Amino acid sequence: MGIIFGTDGIRGIANMEPMTGETVLQVGRAVGYIFKRAGGRRRILIGKDTRISGYMIECALASGICSMGADVVLIGPLPTSGIAYLTSSMRADAGIVISASHNPYPYNGIKIFGRDGYKLPDEMEATVESLILSKKIDSIRPTGSDIGKAYRLVDAIGRYVVFLKNVFPQEFSMEGLKIVVDCANGATYKVAPAVFDELGAKVIPIGVSPNGVNINNGCGSVFPESMAKKVIEEGADVGVAFDGDGDRVIMANEKGNILDGDDIMGICGLELLSTGRLKKNTVVATIMTNKGLEIFFKERGCNMIRTRVGDRYVVEELVKGGYNFGGEQSGHIIFKDYHTTGDGIITALNVIAIMLKKNKSLSELSKGILKFPQVLLNVEIENRDKILESPVVKNTIKNMEEKLGERGRVVVRPSGTEPVIRIMVEGENIREISSMAEELSGIIKKISYV
Repeated sequence: MGIIFGTDGIRGIANMEPMTGETVLQVGRAVGYIFKRAGGRRRILIGKDTRISGYMIECALASGICSMGADVVLIGPLPTSGIAYLTSSMRADAGIVISASHNPYPYNGIKIFGRDGYKLPDEMEATVESLILSKKIDSIRPTGSDIGKAYRLVDAIGRYVVFLKNVFPQEFSMEGLKIVVDCANGATYKVAPAVFDELGAKVIPIGVSPNGVNINNGCGSVFPESMAKKVIEEGADVGVAFDGDGDRVIMANEKGNILDGDDIMGICGLELLSTGRLKKNTVVATIMTNKGLEIFFKERGCNMIRTRVGDRYVVEELVKGGYNFGGEQSGHIIFKDYHTTGDGIITALNVIAIMLKKNKSLSELSKGILKFPQVLLNVEIENRDKILESPVVKNTIKNMEEKLGERGRVVVRPSGTEPVIRIMVEGENIREISSMAEELSGIIKKISYV
């Protein structure tokens, strides 16, 4: 991990390093510098979620970019995937999203997209970081008419809604469907209800009253239980819950049972495979994806490749390997035929299209998808590298994996967004894996105090 950039851009508590106005201004200057081009004026989009700190960060970013002679297009609240789409469709030089995704409102973050709509690769993030830390561009300051300007794009939501509706097959209509749509009081609060409503569904919206401090608070994909409960109360056909920036989705079937990203990958991957649309018969997932899903795909002649945790790494593998579908257990699902990044609304539209095509409920579609029990624990700790290199931890993991064999796994990794070690133990016996997870957690805590 870099000094500023983590696994998904820059993230931290707003008004504390690195998410201070001073540092963010320097990020804006660095982005304005690396996307400079000969002739014409550069144009960089800035969108955000609904956090109160978004105003402060938006202003600092815009100031830094304009100070380098680039123009800024202010989008306002829009999902991360919406900014990626607009960056590409408007042929802008770059797009920036101000969001901390699923984290609580005191956090905020910055994600950067290139003009092709893909997140910046590690090496370009390293260049931005180097420019900030070296102060190399401090002396470059355009003056007069060479200073950039900022203006607001007023029809951004409409453009994105049209794009999303075109993803849904023309031969289907959502008329007669009742859908609970939980927007987490975040970036999808206007877009998502509009899309499902205009496609004919009866929409029951929740989490659509952002006030700057209630994003992800007891709602959305982080807390899908409220969405699932609403499905039962309303007798809805399906529920969808997005995270704060709308790039992931968790769903609920008509019985109120929650489906995570692995379930969704199982449904959509099988449909793509059976219709011959899954390139190279391969699904790209991460190390957190359930082993049961891997076996489920393998039994049907489908390969599964694993990457590091982070949707950007899934996308990189999709591009590198020539694949077109993948995702994460957390609900980041990438349909590369439609978009360059995870999009919760596109994912939900694809699942609902399969329901309509097969005339099956979501509970019927998810039958037969194999998933082993998983135990997930977080251990708060600062010196994470020391823990992961510990011989005691390494040997413990090795012994546990040997005991679990082919039908179980142990994954211990540092979080890319928080000062914690994440432990995942997976296997067929819930008692056994719970005991293993607790044992590992105790060992890590003990070592951290030494």
